[in-house]
Parts: sequence; C-alpha cells; structure tokens
Amino acid sequence: MTARLNPAKFRDPFTTAAGETRATVALRALETLWFNTGTLCNLTCRNCYIESSPRNDRLAYLTLAEVETYLDEIARDRLPTKLIGFTGGEPFMNPDIVPMLDAVLSRGLDALVLTNAMKPLRKLRPEMLALRQRYGDRLTIRVSLDHHDPVIHEQERGRRSWRPALDGLIWLARNGFRLDVAGRRFTGESEQSLREGFSRLFATHDIPVDAHDPVRLMLFPEMEPERDVPEITTACWGILHKSPDDVMCAGARMVVKRRGAPAPVVLACTLLAYDPRFEMGTTLAEASAPVSLNHPFCASFCVLGGASCSR
Repeated sequence: MTARLNPAKFRDPFTTAAGETRATVALRALETLWFNTGTLCNLTCRNCYIESSPRNDRLAYLTLAEVETYLDEIARDRLPTKLIGFTGGEPFMNPDIVPMLDAVLSRGLDALVLTNAMKPLRKLRPEMLALRQRYGDRLTIRVSLDHHDPVIHEQERGRRSWRPALDGLIWLARNGFRLDVAGRRFTGESEQSLREGFSRLFATHDIPVDAHDPVRLMLFPEMEPERDVPEITTACWGILHKSPDDVMCAGARMVVKRRGAPAPVVLACTLLAYDPRFEMGTTLAEASAPVSLNHPFCASFCVLGGASCSR
C-alpha cells in the first residue's frame, strides 16, 4: 500500500518538515513559455493532473490578444525565449488556437502543442496543414498516448479513445508534421519495455518517432499529490548528483487565466495550475523570481522523476 503524504511536509517555503533548508531554483533563462489555453477537454482521463474535462473551466480560454501581450514582452525585453508551448485541457478546443500559433511562428519562435489528436484537431486539419506548409518543422505536435497497448490506454482515457487518437497521430505523420509522443510510466513496467512496445507500434503504422529518444517519446512519471515523497533540500543536489539548472522551472514558466479573473497570471511551471503559492505575477518580469520546491510534484516529477515538459 502506498504511504500517504505526511501533512507536515511542503508547508513552509523555506524549511522542510525536518527543519532543513528547502531547495529553490533560480530562473536561469526563460527558454520556454507555456500557455494553458484552458482546462476544457473532450476527454475526462482517470488521473489527469489538471482535472481537465468537458465541464472543468477553472482555467478559462486564453485569447489571441492575451497571448500577444506576452509575446510583445518577450520581444520588448529581448528575452531568450525560443519555444512557446500550448497545453490544456485540449488546446485545439480553444477558438483562437490557430491564430495564436500563427502569431508565435510568424515572430520566428518555435511552437509546441500538446494534444490528444482527436476530434478537436480533426476539425482544424485544413488550417493546420496551412501552418505546416508555411512554417514547417518549427511547429511540433506532441500527441498523448498513455500506453502502446490500446486496452491500457483506454483504462486511463476512456472507451473508444484509442482509435481516434491513433488515427490522428497517423494523419499527422502522413502529412509531414514534426511529431513527439507523450506516454506514461504508470504500469510498473521497465522503461526499456515501454519504449520497445512503442517502437513496435510506431513501426507498424510508419510513424517517424524514435521511441528510444527521450525527447521524441517522453515517458512521464505518475503524479500523485497524496503519495509520500521526500522533500528536496539544498543538500539533495549533491546527494542526487543533480543541478537546479536541470529542473523545469529553471527555464520555463506558464501563463493561465483563471475563470472570472480580469487578466492572466504567470505560474512557476506547467504542473501547479491551482496552487496559489506558485502564482508569480501578471508579467514575465515579475515571474523571474526563484521558485521554492514546496510541492510533492517538485520531487516526484521533476527532481526524482527527472521529467520536464519543456525538452
């Protein structure tokens, strides 16, 4: 049985429950800016970390104008940002998604969209083909396939979710889109076994993704906020032979708009959309402060899990 999180942990931004100095991560450079386009989604997945569904609009749709405000700040302040990521929810449900992508790509920035590749994307195929023709490989589509086995995938994402997702992935491949795939490490299998299974799937359908490349096929660790995990202290960097520069918040931030809010805000990372402790202001300049690793996901996903949404 999985041990439950000690309620004394992840309380103080500076000190752990054991009285040690909590680790913080300085912003090395804003290399990636994420936009959460809204939490509405065409699926209700069993363990969605952000609880996306057809009814959850806790994060409202961002608009083109709001996205352009941050793109203007990047240009004005000459920030080193190279990649703009779009996540959700399902980004292709946002009515401004294609204009937002065009705004990003037309400024010379690269774009990455996380999607389940199902009906919302299918409705926009002509517009996406036009973007692909105009901008080529500067647009990457990362498709979520939780597992290479359709039965396991549908245990997570629901009945009749496998075939539309696979068809969407195949369509993207046939039309020359630059592709990544995101899977999950929730079955207890070894990473090698998972990658070999995905490799067979990709070969069967002629999908040009190298399943043994950790960027082209990302296998994300599970995020269980109630599972007990160690707190990350300043001493952990040496013990784990890791650097704070390797953690996602050293190079990325995420913009969200809360339902009913007058304006978007900038968060420390993509994983902590609802925790007010990780809200850093309304501008990228305000969001340049260091981040205290004061959440279980900081340990389970980033430091111990070695994962990042931004690679």
